[in-house]
Amino acid sequence: MQCLVSRHSITLKRFAPKRCFSALPKPELEVENLVIGGGVVGLALAERLARQRNGESTILVERHSQVGEETSSRNSEVIHAGLYYPEDSLKTRLCIKGKHMLYELLERTTIPYKKVGKWVVAENEEQTAYIKSLHEKSKRIGVPTFFMNAEEAKKEEPEILAHSVLVSPTTGIIDSHSFMEYLESEISNHGGDIALGSEVKSIRAAETLGGYLIEIATPPSTDTPTLVLAKHVFNAAGLHADKVANMLMPNAYKLYYAKGQYFGYRKKSPVSRLIYPCPEENLAGLGTHLTLDMSGRCKFGPDIAYIDSAYDYSVQDDDIKLDQFVTAVGKYFPGVDKSSLYPDYAGIRPKLAAPGGGFQDFIIKEESNAGFKNFYNLIGIESPGLTSSLAISEHVMNMMDT
Repeated sequence: MQCLVSRHSITLKRFAPKRCFSALPKPELEVENLVIGGGVVGLALAERLARQRNGESTILVERHSQVGEETSSRNSEVIHAGLYYPEDSLKTRLCIKGKHMLYELLERTTIPYKKVGKWVVAENEEQTAYIKSLHEKSKRIGVPTFFMNAEEAKKEEPEILAHSVLVSPTTGIIDSHSFMEYLESEISNHGGDIALGSEVKSIRAAETLGGYLIEIATPPSTDTPTLVLAKHVFNAAGLHADKVANMLMPNAYKLYYAKGQYFGYRKKSPVSRLIYPCPEENLAGLGTHLTLDMSGRCKFGPDIAYIDSAYDYSVQDDDIKLDQFVTAVGKYFPGVDKSSLYPDYAGIRPKLAAPGGGFQDFIIKEESNAGFKNFYNLIGIESPGLTSSLAISEHVMNMMDT
């Protein structure tokens, strides 16, 4: 088993200025590969760059004081099987590939995980028809599932009310913080660097210099940003990926913020696996589901509400929100104890679809067609981004080699 090592980070200001004979400003630092964003996708990408392009310099910049402070640490921590999305989508392909890559990694490291399995619960005949269609699709895409009727489900999980169930045995849970710590340590082990507390302020193309000039503010010198010249830029800024892209390509992208709240449960978990209702219309969310943490405690969520701010992690603690959760959860777990529910935390998903919009796939592209060679945008990386992260990093590396 491979153990985790301590974190390693740098301060951009410690680098010596580089000589540059150009009318453009002189960069204080030159780097081959610059990754913007220290969530799980940015970390996975920086780790692969540092490992596979070891002769090149790789730096990841993250505006927070530690990695994974936003969407990557405020989610259900589920390893998804790849059931829900269109068969030819990046979400499906990268989720399935990423799941296999992730389990292979987990089996040879000490990162905590459990392959607990998942039930997708149908309430009626209409939903049963839908999960049967998921079962047929799963056969076509090579994802193991099997079908269970109400009587069989009752024997397995007597607390769960189901007309029928689609069982996904390869779904699991992971300690996402430990996973990110592992990636962080591997970046350092392979010679890469992480600059924490470093926020991108501007980006402009610098063709004569062979890359992009990026102003990065690092406390306490936020008024005098460090000017970095990067040959390859990877925008994995999560909730802020549209803003980063638009620094270079004005008005090219727009993200919408979908907030989801979770409720904890004081009582012992009534089940030993994850319980999901049928997905919501247009796949806006996967419903208010029951998930487990590594200690076996259960939680419920997330719900979904579109908000204007990417910073609003407040949790609603009132009877209205509580009753909404009891109603949603009670459809498949009628014995839920209202008095044992408590508001826990909230997360925000970066969505490319506006409220009521249809399915939107991940955007993962190199922007040569827009005139920006070696600038890579990763935008709208919501669920199943955690599961897909290793496959996303491989996908981007393959784009670099073509």
